[in-house]
Amino acid sequence: MSQLNYKHLHYFWVVAKAGSIARASEQLHLTPQTISGQLSLFEEVQGEQLFKKSGRNLELTEAGRLVLSYAEEIFSLGQELEQVLHHRPTERTVQLRVGVSDAVAKAVAYRLLEPALALPQTLRINCREGKLDYLLAELAMHKLDIVITDTPMPPTVKVKAYTHQLGECGISFFATKALVQQYPAPFPACLDAAPLLLPGEDSALRSKLMHWLSTQQLHPRIAGEFDDSALMSAFGQAGAGFFAAPSSIADMVMRQYDVSLVGHTEQIREQFYAISVQRKLSHPAVLAISRAAQQSNFGDLTETPELA
Repeated sequence: MSQLNYKHLHYFWVVAKAGSIARASEQLHLTPQTISGQLSLFEEVQGEQLFKKSGRNLELTEAGRLVLSYAEEIFSLGQELEQVLHHRPTERTVQLRVGVSDAVAKAVAYRLLEPALALPQTLRINCREGKLDYLLAELAMHKLDIVITDTPMPPTVKVKAYTHQLGECGISFFATKALVQQYPAPFPACLDAAPLLLPGEDSALRSKLMHWLSTQQLHPRIAGEFDDSALMSAFGQAGAGFFAAPSSIADMVMRQYDVSLVGHTEQIREQFYAISVQRKLSHPAVLAISRAAQQSNFGDLTETPELA
């Protein structure tokens, strides 16, 4: 079995970031012929084509993108090692690679991750947002330490991972002052026939909202559907409709988007989870997040009164 040639990997890394052999040769102070030959040898040894031509530039193949993701981490650690040897710090930087499902409100994600910032070690957070399936694939390839989501591990996804519940809270509804005046009935009757903004179909909150509306015999007019909660809130700020958000961030939503609190219900509960490849958590930052969630009641982080 051949060993990985890190010099070849470094040439590959520089070419991938530069976009062409010519630009990489200027950075490496080597001839284009030398770099081209070393790359060809690297691809031959690995048994994969890593680049494909696109005009005068080079584009990464799927295998190339995979190799680049590892190369980025390897050389990032190398740069960190140089800093460690130069400055001689007492402790190494802790890196937390976290994926956040786009169904989770940004403010909620921050509040869940915030305890990691209190670690005595220096922390470096690498945060990615996306669809849950994509993030779980990244987790399976050990590119992420945890995934923050609003649903447990889906049984249909063939990834060996474990679900850790972080917290839950009720739901609050918001609208502009003008919209509140236009639909003055008490909550939740004010939602009947009113424009309502819904989370996208990938959000666990959507089905809970629809079920609750049905049980309350409310029939709002669906004015929009949004995968991104921040975009939905922005439309709500513009007066496009009523919208819901976790009660734990009610104060922030009112301040940031200049909207009024319409009502609050505990009949809809939104849960938040961390998914990891470890059954027993060991990463110091992930442990801090999990312990803080267990010690505090996430649902009590707001003083919003119960209205329904």
